[in-house]
Amino acid sequence: MSEQTLTLSLSTGDVVIRLRPDLAPQHVERITTLAKDGFYDDVVFHRVIPGFMAQGGDPTGTGMGGSPLPDLPAEFNAEPHVRGVCSMARAQNPNSANSQFFICFEDARFLDNQYTVWGEVIEGMENVDALPKGEPPREPGKIVKATVA
Repeated sequence: MSEQTLTLSLSTGDVVIRLRPDLAPQHVERITTLAKDGFYDDVVFHRVIPGFMAQGGDPTGTGMGGSPLPDLPAEFNAEPHVRGVCSMARAQNPNSANSQFFICFEDARFLDNQYTVWGEVIEGMENVDALPKGEPPREPGKIVKATVA
């Protein structure tokens, strides 16, 4: 079985993410479906907090939007939130993840077992580091294209 990856071509360069269906099969399926449909193309990182994480995946760019698909049930796992880990954003309801996700800049172990980890950056983390910072950034970095291999 070949390893599945998601490549995010960002305004700052490419980021390759190893998908982890072993941890979160429904979340990986959602991300890959949305990526293949072009949902993430031209979507900005609306919340980029230095030393914490970069969040994107909201087509409205506000942090309040999502895909037309139903929210996902939580698939919390024991995978630690450390540098390069990709996890699903959600509202207060644990079963409210939809299309938004975040990539950790540093250890954020206080999120462990409360957010669904679905992948990890294996190439191009410096391009995540280079995203414009802010909540929201004045000129946000964006996903030019998302492709699944």
